[in-house]
Amino acid sequence: MNLKKFKFTHYINYFVIGILTIVLAVLTMTKTVFPSSFLYLMEKMSISVILAVSLSLVVGFLGELSLGHAGFMCVGAYLGGKVASMLVPVMGNSIPTFLISLAVGAIAAAICGAIIGIPALRLRGDYLAIVTLAFGEIVKSIFQNTSDATFGGAMGLATPRFSKSYLFLFALVLVLITLAVVQNFIRSKHGRAVTAIRDNEIAAKATGINVTKYKLIAFIISATFAGVAGVLYSFSTSTIQSITFDYNYSIEILVMVVLGGMGNINGSIIAAALITFLNTKLPTILTGDLAVLQDLLYALILIVIIIYNNAPALKNFRDRVSLSKLLKKLFRHKNDPSSISDDAAKWDVVPTKIEMNEVLSVDVVPPDLQDPSGKGGDD
Repeated sequence: MNLKKFKFTHYINYFVIGILTIVLAVLTMTKTVFPSSFLYLMEKMSISVILAVSLSLVVGFLGELSLGHAGFMCVGAYLGGKVASMLVPVMGNSIPTFLISLAVGAIAAAICGAIIGIPALRLRGDYLAIVTLAFGEIVKSIFQNTSDATFGGAMGLATPRFSKSYLFLFALVLVLITLAVVQNFIRSKHGRAVTAIRDNEIAAKATGINVTKYKLIAFIISATFAGVAGVLYSFSTSTIQSITFDYNYSIEILVMVVLGGMGNINGSIIAAALITFLNTKLPTILTGDLAVLQDLLYALILIVIIIYNNAPALKNFRDRVSLSKLLKKLFRHKNDPSSISDDAAKWDVVPTKIEMNEVLSVDVVPPDLQDPSGKGGDD
């Protein structure tokens, strides 16, 4: 890696989540006992971050409105959970069982993403949102109306609960993998093609970008990690119910992306963690009739954030408190002109250097008037 081109701000999310994972893993290995509420919160936050980051690829970077993310998660949860319930009697509730179920759920969601994406991505805007929303509702209805012997029907599918002491660590590792795949894709030539499609699809086509191909790639990657989040969900609960993956959940994931900023990975991570924290803690605080204030609080937060990000009157304030500006000030000494030393080619030792007080003149003589003898005398 070229250290001169290394930008710490591009990898700050890796460092933060990676350090958190290492610290928690060390504490777990030293037999530290965490409260069950903390372990549950870490699992839910990890699932939400994976969902938000993967949806950000489609909504934030591709610029397409998708409301079927909960449907892909539902596919991964049911198929991954079913495979896990079949493997546990043979292999036990072990890491191989977890990995096989994870692969099945991710592949199943990716296939669904390809099947839906090929016709749906020819649409744009509201039409694409309606089609993906319909897909999510169809998937939910299919699993809800299955028999008890297959996927549990309306009562839900019973799945093996993975050990609480370790599942949150696996979830954090999957968050790092999600970040690695999505961010490296965005910063590659394929990611630049995706953002070019978002900025101007007609211009992207004119430059030779295969619009359908790159839309489908982004859609499949997004669906794959939604399936991964679904498998994690199946291992974090004892029963999967299709009603969990309704359109409200898709909208909640979309809110995470919007709150964090369109095309802002770090913002999506923070927003996902914040909303999950509110979802987990508010029911214990707002009980009884006050429980209806949860939705009102979400709406108020969304309105405030949108006004803050888009109001022209707040532009100067946003510039002053911008995190990117603060980081630039923090590392400003690296780009400070006064800290740049002279190079080896000093002006006073370069032999071809001409003094500033010299006058240069060039005599331009047409070819037909040049002296063949090369003496340059006057005619």
